[in-house]
Amino acid sequence: MKENHLAARGARTIFAFDLDGTVTREETLPILAGELGLSEEMARLTRLTMDGHIAFSESFRLRFHILKEIPLATIQGIMDTVALDPVIAGFIRSRAEDCAIVTGNLDLWVEPIIKKLGCRAFTSVSAWDDREGLMLASILDKGAAVRTLSEEAGRVIAVGEGANDIPMFEAADIAVSYGGVHRPVEAAIAASDYMAKDAESLCKLLRML
Repeated sequence: MKENHLAARGARTIFAFDLDGTVTREETLPILAGELGLSEEMARLTRLTMDGHIAFSESFRLRFHILKEIPLATIQGIMDTVALDPVIAGFIRSRAEDCAIVTGNLDLWVEPIIKKLGCRAFTSVSAWDDREGLMLASILDKGAAVRTLSEEAGRVIAVGEGANDIPMFEAADIAVSYGGVHRPVEAAIAASDYMAKDAESLCKLLRML
């Protein structure tokens, strides 16, 4: 039944990648929080969120309200210097039309990274208010993003490592938990079909799939 369903959708495969700690070599929000002297606090909050102790939507709203005090130009300048895994970034650039970043991070914040990768991205969405400045308009539903990708592909293969990646894993045809930066949380491992421990192994697996 599943094979017939995939055949009906076509033969194309789309690769959906989490961003922070998957394509990037470190979590970006603690780096940004360093501008406010709050990098350690932000790192703890991010870890609690990744482990599933705090709901992503609740956590991201809190982190957004902390980081929105940093000028957007400063944030984008910092994001432009964030290290990407060269192997994974190379994989994405080599087939950008078949790759997508699926991240709860904010569109304007991650814009410099997405431009470097050259693929499309599903992100949380910002808005501008003349009195309040930068606002958080919506937080990404990763499962919904993958379902959107599924409408145009024979298969979607999702890659991530945190609790907030589980909806993406559940919506994908194949899920890969990736431990190149952090060990994937146990719930993500349980929801995945494969696990890769480094970028070379991950990209070799993706090519084989």
